[in-house]
Amino acid sequence: MKIKNLRKGPLLFLGISLVLFSGLFAFTLRNDRLFTLAKNIDIFATLVRELDSYYVEEIDADKLVTVGINAMLEELDPYTEYIPEEESEGFRTLTTGEYAGVGALIGNRGEGNMIIMPYTGFPAQEAGLRIADFLLTVDTVNVAKKSTAEVSELLKGPANTNVNVSVLRDKDTLRFELTRKKIVISNVPYYGKLDETTGYIKLAEFTSNASLEVRRALEDLKSQGIEKLVLDLRNNGGGLLNEAVEIVNLFVPKGKEVVKTLGKLDNVNYTYKTTKTPVDKNIPLVVLINEGSASASEIVAGALQDYDRAVLIGRKSFGKGLVQTTLPLTYNAQVKVTTAKYYIPSGRCIQAIDYAQSRENGEITVVPDSLRKEFLTANGRVVLDGAGIEPDAKVEPRQYAPISYTLVAGNHIFDFATQYYYKHEQIGDPRTFSITDEDYNEFVAFLEGKEYDYTTYVEKSLEDLEKYAEKEEYYSEIEEQIEAIKARVNHNKEQDLITHQNEVRRILSGEIASRYYFQEGMIASGLDYDEDIEEALKYLNDADLRQSVLTASKK
Repeated sequence: MKIKNLRKGPLLFLGISLVLFSGLFAFTLRNDRLFTLAKNIDIFATLVRELDSYYVEEIDADKLVTVGINAMLEELDPYTEYIPEEESEGFRTLTTGEYAGVGALIGNRGEGNMIIMPYTGFPAQEAGLRIADFLLTVDTVNVAKKSTAEVSELLKGPANTNVNVSVLRDKDTLRFELTRKKIVISNVPYYGKLDETTGYIKLAEFTSNASLEVRRALEDLKSQGIEKLVLDLRNNGGGLLNEAVEIVNLFVPKGKEVVKTLGKLDNVNYTYKTTKTPVDKNIPLVVLINEGSASASEIVAGALQDYDRAVLIGRKSFGKGLVQTTLPLTYNAQVKVTTAKYYIPSGRCIQAIDYAQSRENGEITVVPDSLRKEFLTANGRVVLDGAGIEPDAKVEPRQYAPISYTLVAGNHIFDFATQYYYKHEQIGDPRTFSITDEDYNEFVAFLEGKEYDYTTYVEKSLEDLEKYAEKEEYYSEIEEQIEAIKARVNHNKEQDLITHQNEVRRILSGEIASRYYFQEGMIASGLDYDEDIEEALKYLNDADLRQSVLTASKK
C-alpha cells in the first residue's frame, strides 16, 4: 500500500506542477497581451497629443481619431463599425426602424432634393406631399443647395413638434405644415394574393416587429382563403437575429433549433429554438432569395431549407454567417463588433468570405469549392457550407436592354411618370394597370431632344475586340471587317424604343403606379412580370414537383 502511495506521489506532484505551470503560462500570456494593448493605446494617445501640439496647422482631433479608429476596424471585417455619439440616433433607426420625423424618403435627382417616396399613413403623405416635390425650404432654412443628409436632419425632430416645408410642384410653390410623429418603417411593405389560392409577402427588413408583421400578413391572407405562400426575401440585407427565429417559427413546430451562435466568449454562445406554436406548419411554401439576401434572411431561408419546409427559388444568397453585438463605449459612443459565427440546423455556416485569410493575403479570400463541406437536411438532401444559401431552383437574373438602364439612370422614366401623374387623376388597380399605346407614343415624343445615348452590348463587344486587336497587333488585318460590322450594328435609339417597348412600358407602368399607390403600388405592378414568382407558382401548383425537390438527394 505504501509502495503504491510512493509511486503515486511523484505522478501527483508532476500533475500539480503541470497545472500550475500551464496556469502560470496562461497568466503570463494574458499579462503580455494586456501590456501590449496598454502600450499601443498609450502610443496612440501620445501621438494625437503631440500632433495637436506640434503639427504646423490646427488639427481636428475628433475627426483624426475617428479616421484612425475606422482604419483599424477595416482591418477586421466590414461589419465591425465605430459609432460616435452623433451617429447613434441614425444607428438606432437602422436597427429598430424607428425615428421621429415626417415619414418620407428624400433624395437628390441632380437639380436638388426632392421627395422620392412618402410612406403611407405618415405626415408627409397625409399632408399631401407627393413624389417629385422639390424641397425649397424647411422652416426658415433654404435647402436648395443642402446635402440630402442635412435636409433629412432638418426634417427629423421630437415627435409632436411642427415643421414647415415649401416645395416646388410642377410650376407651383406649395407650403405645408407637418406635425412630426414617431415613424416606424414597415418591414412588410406589401402583401397580397397572386391568385385565388396563393399568397405573397414581401419582407424588406428585419427590424423590430418584423415577425409580428409577417404573422399578421399571413393570418390575413389565410382568412382570405390562401392555401399556398410565397415569402420574398430578395434584397433583404438582414437585421435582428431574434426576428429571424420568430419568422421561422411561423412555419415549423415548437422546440426546433433555428440557429446556433459560436464565438470566443461563452456569453455569445447560444442556441435559438422555436418557442411558439406555428401559424401553419403545412402550408406549401416557396422562399425567394438572391445575391442581396443576407444575414437574417439567410437564417430564415437556410433553416426552412434544412427542415425541408420550403422550396428556395432564385439565386445564391450573399453569404454572411457572422453575428454582431453592439457594445457601449465611453462618451456615449458605441462599437458594433463581430462576436460569433452562426450555424443553421444542418450544422453549416454559410459565411462566404474568410476575413482572417483575407487580411493575410491582402485580397478578398472566399472558401474554395474544394473545401466546402457537405451537410444533410432533415430529409437527407445534401447541402453545402461556406458560400451562402443555394436555391433549390435557380432562376437567372433578368437582363435589361441598355436603353432601359439609360432611361432610368437619366431620370426620363421618373420625370415622365411625374408628368403623367399631373395629367391623370387616377389609374385603377396597380396590378392590372398598364400604359396605353397613346401613352407610350407620348413618352417617345417626351424624349425628343433629351440626352439618352448609350452603348449596346454588341457595341461594347466590338470596342473590346478593337482594343485587344490593337494590343496584339492584329487590328490592321481585321479593320475592314470591324468597320463593316460597326455599320451594321450602329444602334438606332428610335428603333430600340420599338424593339424593347414591352420592357420599357413595364418599367414606366411601375413608376407611374408608385405616384398613386407609393411603394405598395410599385411592388404590386411588377408581380405579374416577375420570373422568380413565375417559377414559384410552378412549384406551388405541382405537389409532385415540389416533393421531388424536398425529398431528392441534392448534389
